Amino acid sequence: YYYPSLMMRYRAGDTTLTATDYYYLYYGYAFSENYRPLRPIKAEDDMLAVLERINQDSIRYEDMEAVIRCADEVMRSDPFSPRNLNFLVYAYGTIGDTLNERINYDRLTKVLATIGASGTGRSEKSPLHVLRFEHAADWLAARGKTVLKRLVVSRSAEYVTVANEQGRPESKGYYFDFSRVFRHPEEMPKQKQRWQINDIPLEKNQ
Repeated sequence: YYYPSLMMRYRAGDTTLTATDYYYLYYGYAFSENYRPLRPIKAEDDMLAVLERINQDSIRYEDMEAVIRCADEVMRSDPFSPRNLNFLVYAYGTIGDTLNERINYDRLTKVLATIGASGTGRSEKSPLHVLRFEHAADWLAARGKTVLKRLVVSRSAEYVTVANEQGRPESKGYYFDFSRVFRHPEEMPKQKQRWQINDIPLEKNQ
């Protein structure tokens, strides 16, 4: 499980990587010099700008190429973003590149499975562990749920209230462990240090 070798295989699109490989890949990235979970990624904004201008009735090859370029740039900072991997699946599938579509679908499903295997998410003692705040929302979205409210329950965990696909609040939410994110408090913008991340106010549990 030498990390540079695992990462080289991941970036090369190796679909033979196992669940154990992904465990070391995903959580091992927290020790990488490139792991900066609070630092904004400009390429994400660039990609959203491309997606917003796409005409769904007449999607151009050039637009999908732009999405892929932006997504590849995002991967330099956040190689395991479920949302970004989903964009790659969509873009490659749209242009008919089935090989890269399958590669990124394999990455997406295995990253989501890795997060899902880290805990039950149903109690503070067994939270789901993620590397970035966005990964929690992405994991929930993959299950047809959206974030309604985030409540800080400790210095490392949050309780997330969710809604189902019909927009109805569910009686039981999910616990997520963000302890790896908080190892980098020096990178948190000063105006957001009071338990507010990405403009989402977090209510501190008294």
